[in-house]
Amino acid sequence: MRLPLERPAECPFDPPAGLAGLPAMSRLEFADGHLGWLATTAEAARAVLGDPRFSARQELKHQAVHPDPAGLGTPAPPGFFAAMDPPEHTRYRRLLTGRFTLRRMRLLEARVERIAADHLDAMAAAGPPADLVTAYALPIPSLVICELLGVPYAEHDLFQELSARLVTFGEDGAGALAELTGYLRGLVRRRRGEPDGGLIGDLTGDLDDDELAGLAVILLVAGHETTANMLALGVFALLANGRPYEDGAVEELLRWLSILHLGAPSRAALEDVEVAGVTVRAGETVALSLPVINRDPAVYADPDRLIPDRPEARRHLAFGYGVHQCLGQQLARIELRIGYRALFERFPGLRLAVPAAQVPVKDDASVYGVRSLPVTW
Repeated sequence: MRLPLERPAECPFDPPAGLAGLPAMSRLEFADGHLGWLATTAEAARAVLGDPRFSARQELKHQAVHPDPAGLGTPAPPGFFAAMDPPEHTRYRRLLTGRFTLRRMRLLEARVERIAADHLDAMAAAGPPADLVTAYALPIPSLVICELLGVPYAEHDLFQELSARLVTFGEDGAGALAELTGYLRGLVRRRRGEPDGGLIGDLTGDLDDDELAGLAVILLVAGHETTANMLALGVFALLANGRPYEDGAVEELLRWLSILHLGAPSRAALEDVEVAGVTVRAGETVALSLPVINRDPAVYADPDRLIPDRPEARRHLAFGYGVHQCLGQQLARIELRIGYRALFERFPGLRLAVPAAQVPVKDDASVYGVRSLPVTW
């Protein structure tokens, strides 16, 4: 089978059509002709993501839906730990783990609340309607990750544009990656010796310029691109389904929406491995369909329904699993919880300014979301 590119337009919150009900492991023809596998159950996904016999190294993997994205087929550049295996991955991750603990992230709550309040004030002053993406969903995580890393937010137009190109199929991803890495390499050099250079400044004694620039690319892109899309798409889902926001709904929204799709993440088998009754041969790539995995009926009762207080929602794999589980997941949860709650408390009459079918969604990127979200109140 080939992996469908788009989610159904009539219901943009559902997984791509034709994937539900597949066996745990199905044969998949990748974009470059490679014959690999697609995992569609939570049990199979955990088996792949938690087994060191499956590699995250990008030079070993094939791309499920779009040939030749930035960097695929070549070893990861210095610092790009998400595309490395232990011990290289472990060395970089160890430098960061203590800086992204739940305790440290909770210290940022007051700052996130202030950022959200400031942007809600600006929305109220300008009056309805507003594009929630540019007015609220994108600035919050962008500001937070800039302050954490020591990246000047005044330069956000540049890195947001380059980040969007990186995750959009058909764009010059390699060029965007080179430009963003070059920008951050220059910033690293400026931050060396600065007493308050954020995380970049803190790590200048541990990593060289190329390593730190690569690490910053991963953290900067992941730190705002995914959370911004999740924040806007979650609001869209609640408004389109007539559901008020409830504390605790973040985990269910993460499960139900699963914004990383189109076969991401993936792993390459280093040797023959049996998964869910099939043998994955050495060299074969396994792609994972998170939107289907997070609606696995073996894990979730009535999985296609959005149930904000669903007790088993936290078992989702939206942040991955195993040694590569998302480093910034606690920060993302805080930004989403504060972002949703502050928005709906400030504008209890919030509603879509256009019919739901007219909201433009991203069907050409590895991170799913909306291009804009017109709202009024």
